Amino acid sequence: MKTSDFYFDLPQEQIAQDPLEDRSASRLLVLDKETGEFEHTTFKKITEYLHPGDCLVLNNTKVIPARLYGVKEGTGARIEILLLKRRENDIWETLVKPGKKAKPGTRLVFGDGLLTGQVIDVVEEGNRLIQFYYEGIFEEILDQLGQMPLPPYITHELKDKNRYQTVYAKYDGSAAAPTAGLHFTPELLRQVQDMGVAIAEVTLHVGLGTFRPVKTDDVLDHHMHSEFYQITEEAAELINRTKENGGRVICVGTTSCRTIESAADDSGFICARSGWTDIFIYPGYQFKVLDGLITNFHLPESTLLMLVSALAGREHVLAAYEEAVREGYRFFSFGDAMFINSTKKHDL
Repeated sequence: MKTSDFYFDLPQEQIAQDPLEDRSASRLLVLDKETGEFEHTTFKKITEYLHPGDCLVLNNTKVIPARLYGVKEGTGARIEILLLKRRENDIWETLVKPGKKAKPGTRLVFGDGLLTGQVIDVVEEGNRLIQFYYEGIFEEILDQLGQMPLPPYITHELKDKNRYQTVYAKYDGSAAAPTAGLHFTPELLRQVQDMGVAIAEVTLHVGLGTFRPVKTDDVLDHHMHSEFYQITEEAAELINRTKENGGRVICVGTTSCRTIESAADDSGFICARSGWTDIFIYPGYQFKVLDGLITNFHLPESTLLMLVSALAGREHVLAAYEEAVREGYRFFSFGDAMFINSTKKHDL
């Protein structure tokens, strides 16, 4: 299976640069994963495609303002840091630009000394381990000094940090947003619950590994970076009960999908657990739990496009993407949405 099998042409002007004023006003392409048929609607009508007894799975991770700008102590050279994951206490794995200025022992200063750091090691792919020093609470300092780590294809400044958070974000830890959830408003979530759809919240702290380009010609040679996830007893019970009662489990976003598929046994049963996952889902994968997926439109040749192709078939997905391009849909993080739908119910 070649990476180039997942290429499609996308005009630059269809990459969304700003979120819509109304989160739920985005367009929605509904794709039947069995037939490949699709239809166009708006996201606020997602309730028309959900049924009582379904379960919607949300990733309640919260994006931290993980991009820091500082200087190298002594020389004053400017440096940019992206926090990837907390290793222990105040030691973080980071992506540093320019990396050549961040050798072990290098001291860094942020916010006129409000926060300082020292590079202590170079790890996989050139990432730096940095020990941070400060007085007070790290999260409060980060909120003061840090910026939201928007993807590189978004060049506009984000005026409201909250627009890169879902309305149900709870637990700090992500370097990128689970963007499929950006379309939901509190009102729309209430409508979903009022119609008898259960909502299960799981947590996966999104790292940049999810979005790293596939640099290998053969898909199978690509290695996913690990990300921390957690599933509570309550969420596991809701998902298992839905399956037992013949309802559909519909994930909001590829991160929710990867979380529940990582936690399920071969029969599709989920236990409460936490840990690290590097699951890579591509065509040929047999889903254990997932029935449907609400997702955004993804980059060409990306692992996320491979995941949705595993669910609905590469030909169906690429045909839907071509239709979305023709129809002027907005792509990527602040773009429009797709619902990969399954009309089948499980046998009781």
